Amino acid sequence: MADSKITIVKLIIGGDRFEILVKPDPALDYKMGKRTDLSSVLVSDEIYSDANKGSRVGIDKLNKHFKTKDPNEILKQILLKGELNLTTDQRRKMVDDKRKQIIQYINKNFIDPKTKLPHPIQRIENALEDVRVTIDPFKKAEDQVKSVVDSLRKILPLKSEMLRLSILIPSSYSSATYSFVKGSGALTSEEWLSDGSLKVELEINAGMKGNFLERIGSLTRGTAQVKE
Repeated sequence: MADSKITIVKLIIGGDRFEILVKPDPALDYKMGKRTDLSSVLVSDEIYSDANKGSRVGIDKLNKHFKTKDPNEILKQILLKGELNLTTDQRRKMVDDKRKQIIQYINKNFIDPKTKLPHPIQRIENALEDVRVTIDPFKKAEDQVKSVVDSLRKILPLKSEMLRLSILIPSSYSSATYSFVKGSGALTSEEWLSDGSLKVELEINAGMKGNFLERIGSLTRGTAQVKE
């Protein structure tokens, strides 16, 4: 949209598009949990299928997908679940902040295997520019470290202390958490037990242990057993 004081939040459900007009900075604060007043975020309470064309969504589609007739609840769901069209300045600032967090993490948790010392911050920054890594402004820095390091290793030698974890995940959560576990490190063994539970051994960067334990605990409601 042409007006920099207005942007769009878009949510697609079952092929149907829902868009609302919001104020960029308050909307970002709301999605980040820094603001709770919905009225201060919205430009209007209209829900569109195409905000640029002014095409409004019919009440039948709202009832079908949101299971409520409360307009504020529908607006809240769209705002929280939808994709916020960031302004150029917002995206640049968020990406810069996330990049700095990732660089700091690499500097603290990885070393140059030749010198046994951390790579300087500036060297890591330069390497990131060279490999053109894409930083997700909404994704946690810790969750992006593995893919960033994999890209950096093409031009920058990096070594980290590795831990081997033995993990047992109950059957009710094993399928849902498998992709997360596999993407967190290197699986050295994997066994699906007769009751549907999953037993694996995983090599993981020592610096990522805290974040991994927090996430696996959340995904399994604290039922996963993790041992070094």
